[in-house]
Amino acid sequence: MHETVDYPIGSIGQKWGAPEKAMWRAQQSIKRSYKKDVLTELESIDDHFKKQQYATLFYLEGNYPLYALKSSNWQDHLPTILVTGGVHGYETSGVHGALHFAKNIASQYLKQFNFIIAPCISPWGYETINRWNPDAVDPNRSFYRNSPAQESQAIMDFLHAEGVSFLAHIDLHETTDTDNSEFRPALAARDAFIDKYSEIPDGFYLVGDKQKPQHDFQKAIIERVQSVSHIAQADTNQELIGTPITQFGVINYEARALGLCMGLTDAPYVTTTEVYPDSPRVNDKDCIDAQVEVIVAALEFLQKR
Repeated sequence: MHETVDYPIGSIGQKWGAPEKAMWRAQQSIKRSYKKDVLTELESIDDHFKKQQYATLFYLEGNYPLYALKSSNWQDHLPTILVTGGVHGYETSGVHGALHFAKNIASQYLKQFNFIIAPCISPWGYETINRWNPDAVDPNRSFYRNSPAQESQAIMDFLHAEGVSFLAHIDLHETTDTDNSEFRPALAARDAFIDKYSEIPDGFYLVGDKQKPQHDFQKAIIERVQSVSHIAQADTNQELIGTPITQFGVINYEARALGLCMGLTDAPYVTTTEVYPDSPRVNDKDCIDAQVEVIVAALEFLQKR
């Protein structure tokens, strides 16, 4: 069990107020550069995409411009694919997987699909290697009207203004050891609850939407990802991260009820990736490759439907 006593901020049984959130915020520090790692990379994307600034985040720590890539040769008759990364800024391979796909792979599919790619939705989280934003809010539990997370509201407003119907949405994430060592204890402290411990799975898995699970779609992705990353095995309860598996390497969540990014559109095909970067069996390149293979697998499946 993780209780509030396990975390150095807050008091047992009391939710965080402004002082505790300010204390948490003061402990965060910049560890890498959004400008260098993401914005510079966006400049190197070729003319198959146009870069579009859709918002700016204003924080005491600084302002962060938010960008999406949109197919330059947009064709209204083509189905549209949404790819999102960095909703949790600390989940590194999602950010770089989205960038790698846009830079090196997407051109192969531009005759079949339109694309909108938002590679780093939470840049402050990316720089400080955090799950939360500076206000101690989890963007990936905040995709609903009047969101408390600037990051979530910004991408929702952008997509609403675009007025696009999506065929598929692929949301790129990771599950890391720090989920249990830092982020879940912080959540338990912030919200004053006892958190049931779930073992971090060793390997890649997917999270589908319980309301539209798309069994064959998820299966096709898992089969392709196996070429670059091992798939997480269910535990003795036939669960991953405390949730029953629906098939090998796949669990389902209530996307909209939980305010998850994968629930922000009406796309019939959605999936959230969960790469495990802390496994001794993979390296950084493997993790990025796994994210890219998910997108490719989804596109190959959708071309045949």
